[in-house]
This record gives sequence, structure tokens and C-alpha cells, in this order.
Amino acid sequence: MGRAEEKAYERLSPFELKNKLIDMAQSNHEKLMLNAGRGNPNWIAIEPRHGFFQLGLFALEDSKKNFNRPEFGGVPIQKDIAKRFEEFLGKNSGTPGIAFLTKALAHVKNELKIDADAFVFEMVDAILGDHYPTPPRMLTLSEKIVHEYLKIEMCGGDEKSANLDLFATEGGTAAIQYLFNSLMENHLLHKGDKIAIGTPIFTPYIEIPELNDYEFVEMDCMQDENKDWVYTKESLEKLADPSIKAFFLVNPSNPGSVSMHPDSRAEVAKIVKSRNKEMIIITDDVYGTFVNDYRSLIAVAPYNTILVYSFSKYFGATGWRLGVIAIHQDNIFDKKIAALPEKMKKELYKRYQTVVLDPNKLKLIDRMVADSRAVALNHTAGASTPQQVQMVLNSLFCLIDKKGEYKKAAQSIVAKRFETLYKAVGIKHPQSKYDAHYYTIIDIPILAATRYSKDFSDWLLKNHEPIDFVWRLASEKSIVLMDGGGFDAPKMSVRVSLANLPDDAYAKIGKGISDLLEEYHETWQASKK
Repeated sequence: MGRAEEKAYERLSPFELKNKLIDMAQSNHEKLMLNAGRGNPNWIAIEPRHGFFQLGLFALEDSKKNFNRPEFGGVPIQKDIAKRFEEFLGKNSGTPGIAFLTKALAHVKNELKIDADAFVFEMVDAILGDHYPTPPRMLTLSEKIVHEYLKIEMCGGDEKSANLDLFATEGGTAAIQYLFNSLMENHLLHKGDKIAIGTPIFTPYIEIPELNDYEFVEMDCMQDENKDWVYTKESLEKLADPSIKAFFLVNPSNPGSVSMHPDSRAEVAKIVKSRNKEMIIITDDVYGTFVNDYRSLIAVAPYNTILVYSFSKYFGATGWRLGVIAIHQDNIFDKKIAALPEKMKKELYKRYQTVVLDPNKLKLIDRMVADSRAVALNHTAGASTPQQVQMVLNSLFCLIDKKGEYKKAAQSIVAKRFETLYKAVGIKHPQSKYDAHYYTIIDIPILAATRYSKDFSDWLLKNHEPIDFVWRLASEKSIVLMDGGGFDAPKMSVRVSLANLPDDAYAKIGKGISDLLEEYHETWQASKK
């Protein structure tokens, strides 16, 4: 394919370009396609799923006690439901998932101090899915349990910074859509506002602000490739400009996969405390659990931060669509809404007057719930109740894992693949305790300069389109990687997902990268003769 056609494909999102690369890779029938383009993990957390299905069996059995027609069940009865559940657990001891549910119930009763009947009833009614979510934002005890999980995993166990309200959503992507919509509806962001984006970043997060729904003016807040994707002080200094209305980032980053350094976190907290006090921070922290001792920006700048978290990657649950939005109960957003001009407040009063008696007191997070269903359908809002049960079981699975065995195992999967990939490429892998290892970026021009020469690297960039390397990987090696440039990473870099292929595939991918670079080098040498 010529440069003109490649240039045409460069206009696409890398996720759409990936589909073309897959088609080309699949057309090479002699080789098995290796698609390391998507971040969908190839593992699942077994135990909380066993728990889900065993809980479902109990729920069905218990529902029959309140309805006497064949093939029908009734609404579960709360009185003594925990006793009936414990009898079920005892009767089925030894069955996968039962030991987990036994420990989870004990944790709920003894450590979280939640009434056992209330907990089991909420879980049983929720897993049966026989009622709309009530409250629509999130089931009451489910919110409390997921909150405990986020307190540990996102806030380092800090009670003060983790005083959060949660909104259960249909995955992290729905969460992002809901919060941007509500920030606009409630005049916290406006068309033409300048926002900073922590780049490189997940491509849709570059594309969303450009839509005519928002028309934000984007400013890059770059991570430094030469310092293992750390935000430099110079980069963060841009955030001190009061014209920057929001800072939008993925942390740990995608595609860099490195969490924000504690010094950088402290710098952002310092900026919103003293220099740009009204700046909104939106942080997507889906990969935080892959870094030990992780702390989100919501832990150090809770007043200004909206946290988005998804259970999808850590638990291998992308198809479940399990996400939450978290906002500190003491936050700048509610205060800014209260301080809006009277005309805007009257407009918002009218918008939400069918939801509550006094819309002026409605929190932003509850406005998000209403906005997610066009306000008029607020009474049917909320993530499905079976989804919320799986969120709770995932959370309890980690809360009772005091030694962090699952965390160590999940981290070891991607770390091993990371090392395998770099060894096969033939270069030393980056080493940082802040690296989640979920993705990595390999800068092909830097690799070319290091392995061969700067002249060769310059030739590579001058004589080829930025996507040419991933294009040839797909068409000639049946290897599908993402174009790093589409994430605002360096041109002709490649993003590799370490999550979605078997361990040994990464040796083949690394060798494919190395071999293709050698072929470019041979072409360059021939061109000089």
C-alpha cells in the first residue's frame, strides 16, 4: 500500500485502524494472528464468579418460599434470610464459591458491622433482578461495601479522603459520558473552555472533548517518555493557569501504564489548593490495582476530584460493564452549583424539579443519575442490580484477601509478559515500582537509533508514514499492535497490551518487532548503494 492510502487511514482513531490491521493480519493464512491491540484481559477472577452463581442458586431457592405457583418465585422475605443462607452454605460446603461466600458474610457482619439479614436480603433481591435499583444511584449496602474497597485500593485506607458518594454505572465508559454531560448541563464546564489532558492517553479521551457537544480547547499535559512517563514539574506547571478549567487523565496511564509519581500527585494537590482552586480533576483509575501502594488523586485532592473506576481489567470483567463514579462528600462541584447566577439556578431548578422537592440541594452526583436517564426517567435509572451484586462480590473478594494474594497473582501475569516482550525485542525492559505493566509503548525510532544509528532513525521517519510500522507488522507478520501516535505518544511508536494474549505470544511479538526493524534497516542500507 502506498503512503497516500496509509495517510488516509491515519485520520481514523487507532481503535478503528486496528480493525483494518486485523483484516490484513487475518488474510495471511500461513500464520496465526497475534492481536495485542485491545486491553481486554485473557483471565477472569474465578472465586467471585463462583460466589455470584451460588448466591443466585440460593436466591432462586429462597424465592420459592414466598410464591406457591409452579415455575414462579416470589419476592424474598427478609426475616431470618441470613439464617436460611447460612443453612444453604452449610449444606453445600465443599462446592466452589461456598467458602468464599461464608468468609464474605463473616466480613460483612464482623468487620463492616452490617446487619446480616439486611445484607443477604439486598444481595438476593438484587441478583434476582426483580426490582428497579433503589436508590437509583446505587443500592445502599452495595455502596457501603464498594466504598470500603475503593478506600483501600484508591485511597490507601485513608478514612478522611475516602468519604465518598458513589454512582454505579455501566462500566467506566458510561461513567465518563455521564459526568461530562452533567458537568455541561450544570454549567461547571462550557463550550470553549480550556482543559488539560494528561497525554499520552486513551484515544477516545482525546476525541470526546473535540465533539460539538463540548468543543473544549485541549492543552496537552505531557508525560516524559525519557523519564518512564513521569509528569514533569514543568508540565504540571501548566495546570496553575486559572484559564485551565479541568484536568483529565488516566492514572496509571494508558498507554504508558505508569502511575503518577507521589511528587507529581503532591504538586497537583498543591496547585488546586493554592493556585488554581476551581480546577476540576477527572481521573480514570481503572489500572490502579496493578500498582502496589497506589493512591489516586482523589486521595490527595479530594475537594476537586471526580474518580472513575471500573472492575473490568483487574477482574477480567469487561463484558460485565461494572463501573463507579466517586465524588467526595465535601466538594467544589456542589459549592460551585450553589454559587451560580440566579438565572442559571432557576434554569436548573426547573430541570430537576420533578426529581426532588428542592433541586437547589441536589448534589452533582445525584444530578448525574437523573441526567443519565434524561431526568424524566430518573426513577428507572441505575446500573442493573445483578451487576451491582458482582461489584460487591468482587470488592469483598479483595477485602477478605488480607495478604493480597490475588493482587500479587494478577500483577505477576502482566509483569512476566512485559519482561518476555522486551527480552525478545532485545532491549532492557523499563524498571519502575510505579509501572502497572498493563501496556507498554515501544518507540520504534528510538529503538532504531539505539540499535543502528540516528541516520537510519531519521530515514525511517522521513520516508514512511507513522502507521507504516504497525501496517507492515499486520500484513507481513500477522501481529496487530496499536499505533502509539493515536494516543499522542511519539510518532511510529507502538502500544502493546500485555493483558490479552498467552504468555508465549509476547516472545513472538517481540521477535516480530525486532525482525521487521531489521528489514527496514536492510532496505535503508540497500538504498545507499
